[in-house]
Amino acid sequence: MPELVRSAVLTNYAEIARSVGLDPYQMVRSVGLSQACLVERDLKIPTTAVRRLLEDSAALSGVENFGLRMAETRRLSILGQLGLVARDAPTVRHLLDVIAQYMRVHNESLLLRIEESGGLATIRQDLVVDEPGAMHQSVELALGAVMRVLRIFLGDDWWPRRVCFVHQSPVDLSLHRRLFGPALEFGCEFDGIVCKSSDLDTPIASSDPVMAGYARRLLENTVGMDPQSIDKEVRQLVLILLPTGRCSVENVARHLGVDRRTVHRRLERDGITFSALVNQARLDLSERYLAHPTRTMAEIADLLGFSGPSTLARWHQAQFGIPATLRRKALLAQATGRPAKA
Repeated sequence: MPELVRSAVLTNYAEIARSVGLDPYQMVRSVGLSQACLVERDLKIPTTAVRRLLEDSAALSGVENFGLRMAETRRLSILGQLGLVARDAPTVRHLLDVIAQYMRVHNESLLLRIEESGGLATIRQDLVVDEPGAMHQSVELALGAVMRVLRIFLGDDWWPRRVCFVHQSPVDLSLHRRLFGPALEFGCEFDGIVCKSSDLDTPIASSDPVMAGYARRLLENTVGMDPQSIDKEVRQLVLILLPTGRCSVENVARHLGVDRRTVHRRLERDGITFSALVNQARLDLSERYLAHPTRTMAEIADLLGFSGPSTLARWHQAQFGIPATLRRKALLAQATGRPAKA
């Protein structure tokens, strides 16, 4: 079953599309979406279709920051019920924790988490999409929305220490600087925002703990998640644990609070195996990492959870029938529009 996202993600898509000479209704039809998704906020639509829509819109219009233009006016209300719960959190940290915990209510493909060390907090973002292809627009839209929410509660004069993107820098960075500030970095190992940990302890003046508790109970009662189905949670944990070298079923089970047999049993109920999920994650991520022109094979091996480049090379040959170096040349040639050299 494909991951879904609320159609609210396309808020102001039509306006941005028209402003760059595109017909928004024709564009949504071209990726198999109903025109209703441009006016209704609570329809559930495939995240793969949204990814294609944003990438196609950027390519056809020649506007590299198409997704970021959509993020420029984002507010917490875009999250619907989840936004109602988050807005009454006592601090910015609690707000982000609530959003991360219940993000699947809004977007099943988006994973947020906070990592802290040395007085710095890293708000990391991962998009899990069930098809290959560029995700620059979706990444910038999602991270731009997070940035907008942070500045609503931390103030217009607040800027993060770093804003990191896996993809390469676009030519025009004026909108990026206006939305994210001056500390932009591209070609990084993750997409995310780095700030002082103390920033996240900033209290939210409008917080109402009584209303927050009520709204959370209402949200939990209406989520309707199947407790027996954990494949999406496992996939997200695999994505987190792969680059650490600790992506085992035992560690995944520990994070879920169950034993390894329970993980295997529930995945088998859905016709999936743990090893197949790990392999699929590597297949999806390998294209993104190989298309990065400056990343070494040793770095890619680490990010995909292999012991070294030779293990990566054997896996890649078995999966794709060609060496990873040849596939990299083809991906880089595709990105630049030039034919690959043999």
